[in-house]
Amino acid sequence: MRTGEWSIQDLAKAAGTTSRTLRHYGQLGLLPPSRIGANGYRYYDQASLVRLQRILLLRELGLGLPVIAEVLAGGQDTAAALRTHLGLLRQEQDRIRRQIESVQTTLHKTERGEQLVAAEVFDGFDHTKYKDEVIERWGKDAYESGDRWWRSMSDADKKAFQQTHLDIAADYGRARADGLAPDAEQVQAIVQRHYDWIGIGWQGRPVVKEAFVNLGEMYVADPRFAQNYDVHGAGTAEFVRDAMKVYAAQRL
Repeated sequence: MRTGEWSIQDLAKAAGTTSRTLRHYGQLGLLPPSRIGANGYRYYDQASLVRLQRILLLRELGLGLPVIAEVLAGGQDTAAALRTHLGLLRQEQDRIRRQIESVQTTLHKTERGEQLVAAEVFDGFDHTKYKDEVIERWGKDAYESGDRWWRSMSDADKKAFQQTHLDIAADYGRARADGLAPDAEQVQAIVQRHYDWIGIGWQGRPVVKEAFVNLGEMYVADPRFAQNYDVHGAGTAEFVRDAMKVYAAQRL
């Protein structure tokens, strides 16, 4: 191995990834080896290190591999690219700082029994981080339509929309704590508000029975959604799902 050169195993170890991942990047044209030895082994030079750093950074920022390929093909020189990514890192640093402060504020207010403010709860959180997942589940049109709708809203409207869901989740938690059944009239009234809230986000498109039931199942299956309800008591997500099933069976 030459000076200033790394084997695929050494590079993977240094970057905290795997040789398999690096080979995958190579197959996609993202990270070709600088040379292949007579023994068939892949070797990487200093330019490869910088390129891999860019790839890993863009992955951390939530970009998919096809988008990263487009960025890398942009033709920027190394110094300009590093300045660009340094700026992105600083933006991410600021976002994480705001998230930490947001969670600290939520924790302190919860412990003191104070009223939460939606703008504080969601400060630093970016809905676009799930772009690839939304497109995979529901299609590009669904993502773009929802993204345009969200961006068109004023800050006040966004806060009101988020606060409505916080109120609905809290009411579900109280209903479950009071021992109400998912099919109780009071619970079904909460589900109606929930259904109407989802309809706002769907911008007038009908929230059909199957989609509504599937959303309820997702609230339980995906921990990111479950925590929105289980923060009001373990098992609340399952309670919400069951109540949504009743509503769908009776009204959709």
